[in-house]
Amino acid sequence: MPNKYDIAVIGGGPAGATFARELARTYPGKIVLIDAKPRTGEKVCGGLLAPDAQKALAQFDLSLPKDVLADPQIFDVKTVDLVSGSVRHYQRHYLNMDRGAFDEWLISLIPEHVTVMRGRCTEIVACEEGYRITLADGQELSTRYLVGADGGSSIVRRKFFRKPKKLYVAIQEHFADTGAEIANYACVFDPVTSESCSWSIRKNGRIIFGGAFAQAGCREAFEKQKERFAAFLGQSLGTPVKTEACLLTSVQSSRDFALGKDGVFLIGEAAGFVSASSFEGISSAFLSGKYLADAFVQGNESGKILKIYRRKTKKLRFKLLGKVLKMRILFSPFLRKLIMQSGVRSIAKY
Repeated sequence: MPNKYDIAVIGGGPAGATFARELARTYPGKIVLIDAKPRTGEKVCGGLLAPDAQKALAQFDLSLPKDVLADPQIFDVKTVDLVSGSVRHYQRHYLNMDRGAFDEWLISLIPEHVTVMRGRCTEIVACEEGYRITLADGQELSTRYLVGADGGSSIVRRKFFRKPKKLYVAIQEHFADTGAEIANYACVFDPVTSESCSWSIRKNGRIIFGGAFAQAGCREAFEKQKERFAAFLGQSLGTPVKTEACLLTSVQSSRDFALGKDGVFLIGEAAGFVSASSFEGISSAFLSGKYLADAFVQGNESGKILKIYRRKTKKLRFKLLGKVLKMRILFSPFLRKLIMQSGVRSIAKY
């Protein structure tokens, strides 16, 4: 017989780790968190901690350990439009960090009585106990409640909910930092290869270049954009030492949010809680994980938990819908050109 739990969390990123940590403080039942990442956790992510995520950490009274931070720290973003040739610098207050180390630190904060399993979930089926989960190595477990915190490619969302209207493929490559004249952080727009945005970040002796692309022909578009960016720089990025890819959620309307039903709940990007304009999702992961943990403590059955969770996330959903409008402005070549030419809120470089 499979191991039995009261709550199973699929995904050990900021959303899943926050939910498990906060719930375990007062919840008397058995909790298991299943994380597909290896212990040296990797994530297709630029690894920048935005101000909203920093605020959330402060509200949890958490401070980042020194070994999670990466060099160099970043105080501005160089915004580049490869078609118009426009370049502007804008002040930003991000923390540059090692995303894998960050996720592992969050998992380390989960109380010891929560079971943490390393493995990939391959199947979920309804059963008498609630839901039965099968892992890639053949292990099985059953749970009364199921929480999907497994990102844009969430198996929980695919199994039980309507998928988001739009998904991008995020692709990024790591290159050795040879000291070339590349900004510590650049946001790149290239309507020729993507309607979305890309990024270039210096991090611990490497340069990361990545972006979000339509699913059809994504790799070809990425390679073409990389060539166009290198031409803009006047130098090659070199030979990649690592390539990563994953699905990335892009919220287009309120219908793209999925919160829960029948004892299954979603948090973080799996639920649609991610910025449509910047793809920043860590702050929303923290908040949605905390809100669902609170809902479990305050509710005593699935319907009440969902009602409380829906109420608590109302403000967050409204905020993220505002990011859709910002996305439509920033991703419009015409409007973006006007904004960059105006110089509004940009800073001069000495």
